[in-house]
Amino acid sequence: MVKHQPLQVYERQLCLSCITGIYGCRWKRYQRSHDDTTKWELLWSLILLFTFCLLLVWFYFWWEAHNDYNEFNWFLYNRSGVWSDGTVPILATTAAGFTYIAFLMVLALCHIALGQQLNLHWLHKIGVTAALLTTIIGVISVNQTWGQEWDVIPISLQATGPFLHIGALAAVTALSWIVAGQVARAEKTSTFNVLLGLYVMPLYITSPCIMEPTSLKPRPDVIGHQGAPMLAPENTLWSFQRALQMNVTGLEADVAISVDGVPFLMHDSTLRRTTDVEKVFPDRQMDEASFFNWTDLQQLNAGQWFLKDDPFWTVHTLSQHEKTLIANQSVCSLEQLLKLASYHNSTVVFRLRRPPPDHPCYYSWINDTLQAVQQSGVPPSLVMWTPDEQRAQVRQLAPGLIQTSVEKLSPQSLHQSGISRLLLRYNQASTQDISHINLTLYTVNEPWLYSVLWCSGVSSVSSEAPHILRKVPYPIWLMRPHGYCLMWVSADLISFAVVIGIFIFQKYRMSGMHSYNPEQIMLSAAVRRSSRDISVMKEKLIFSEVGNGVGSAEELYADNGYDYYTNQGISQ
Repeated sequence: MVKHQPLQVYERQLCLSCITGIYGCRWKRYQRSHDDTTKWELLWSLILLFTFCLLLVWFYFWWEAHNDYNEFNWFLYNRSGVWSDGTVPILATTAAGFTYIAFLMVLALCHIALGQQLNLHWLHKIGVTAALLTTIIGVISVNQTWGQEWDVIPISLQATGPFLHIGALAAVTALSWIVAGQVARAEKTSTFNVLLGLYVMPLYITSPCIMEPTSLKPRPDVIGHQGAPMLAPENTLWSFQRALQMNVTGLEADVAISVDGVPFLMHDSTLRRTTDVEKVFPDRQMDEASFFNWTDLQQLNAGQWFLKDDPFWTVHTLSQHEKTLIANQSVCSLEQLLKLASYHNSTVVFRLRRPPPDHPCYYSWINDTLQAVQQSGVPPSLVMWTPDEQRAQVRQLAPGLIQTSVEKLSPQSLHQSGISRLLLRYNQASTQDISHINLTLYTVNEPWLYSVLWCSGVSSVSSEAPHILRKVPYPIWLMRPHGYCLMWVSADLISFAVVIGIFIFQKYRMSGMHSYNPEQIMLSAAVRRSSRDISVMKEKLIFSEVGNGVGSAEELYADNGYDYYTNQGISQ
C-alpha cells in the first residue's frame, strides 16, 4: 500500500479572501474553487443581473421624474388625505437597494475575472429576492396610479442619450478585460457581435438639441403655474406677485365657483390642504370648496399651511418678511388675479372646474366666470379661455379671448372649432404637434426638460419653478449634427481599438498558459523563484516521495518556508 499526498501550496491573498468571503462567505482558501459554476448558481447570477438592470431603470426613472414630484405627492394626498413627501422613502430605499445590488455585481465580476466559482451566500440571495420583489411591486404600483409618468424616460433620453453613450463606452471598455478572458477560454467570437451592436445603437439616438445654433427658436415664454408655488403658497396673490418678480409672461390658476357665484382660485376639491378650514369650520372641513360662500372663504387663512408643511423644502430660504406675508395670505378671487395680470400686462390662463349638479351655479358657471372676466377690466387678448362648454356662445360675447383647449386635437379640428392654442401636459405633444400648433406645455420645472422643449420649438411652458427656469438663458447643451457624428464615431473607434487590443493580448496570454503542465502552474503561482531552484525542488520532491513517503515531503517544504494544506488520499 502506497500513501499519496497531493501537494497544494498557497500564497496569502487577502483581497481574494475578502471578495470570496463577502460574496459567498468563503473565507478559507480550501473553500474556493476554480471549477465551473453550477447551474443553480448560474441561475442566481442571472437573477442578480436582472435585478441590477431593473433597479438601474427604476433609479433612472425616479431621478428624471424629479420634475413631477409635486404631482406624485398630490396623487398620494388624494388617496390618503394626508399631505407628505412620498418621494423621500422611495428615493432612500431605491438608492440603498441599487447600491447593494451594484456592490454584489462588482463582486461577481471580480469572481469572473479571477476565475473563481460563483457561490452567492444565502443571505445575499434573500437580499436580492427582496430587492427584486420590492422593485416589481413599485413598478406595478406606479403603472397603475401614475402610468403617464413612464413617458419621462424616452423624453429624458433626448437630453441624456448622448452622454449615456459615453458611459456605455466606458463601461464596455472597462469590462472588456473580463469578457476577453472568457472568450479566450471558450474560443468563441459571438461577443464581438454584441459589442458592435452596442456601438451602433447609440447612433440612433435622436435629440432636438442636435441642430445648427442658427436654427434655434426664441426662448419659450414661462407661465407661472399657480404663481410661484415653490416660493409662496399656491394660488395666492403673493404667489403670483413672486412669479411676476421672476419675469414670467403669464399666470395660470385653477378656478372654482362659490355658492354665491364668485369665481375663486383653488386647486383641490376641498379646502383641507391649503387653508385652515379645520380650525375655522371644523364641521365643514370635508365639504367641497364650491359649497362655501365668498364671505366664508375670506375668513380662511391660505398661507400658514405652506410654512407648516413646507411642500417644496424651501421655507428655510425665505426671509422673515416673506414668512410674515405668507402667513397672512387669504383665498384669492379670479377678479383679483385678472386685475393683477392686467396691471403687469401678463397673460392669464385658468382651468375652470364645474360645480356639482346640486350647486346653485351648476348651469350658470360659464356666464358667472365670463362676467368676472369682463368686470375685471383685463384686455380679452390677455385671457386664455379653456372651457369647451358653450365655446361658441363665449366667442360671441367676448370675441377677443384666446380660445384654448386642454384636449389634444388635430389642426383641422382646432380650426373648425375656432381654437388657436393648446394647453397640454409635456408628454402629450409630439414633434409634429410642436411645429404645427401653438402650444403651451405643463408642468416644466427642470432645466433639462425646458432645454429639450426649447430646442423642439415650443413657444411657452407652464412652470412651478419660474425662479429656476429664469437661470436658463440658453439650452443646457446644443451640438451641431456634424460635430455630434464626429465626436461619437471617434469615441466608438477609440473604444473598439482598445477592446480589440485587450482581446488579442488575452488570447496570446491564454494560448501561452495552455503549454504549462499543472505542476508548473502550481509551483510558479506559489512563489517567485528561479527556474534552477524549481528544478532542484521538483527533483527532491520526487526522490523523497519514492524513497521515504510522506514525511520527507513535509520536511522539504518546511525547510523551504512554504505554507501548505494537504488532502490525504489512500489508494492501493
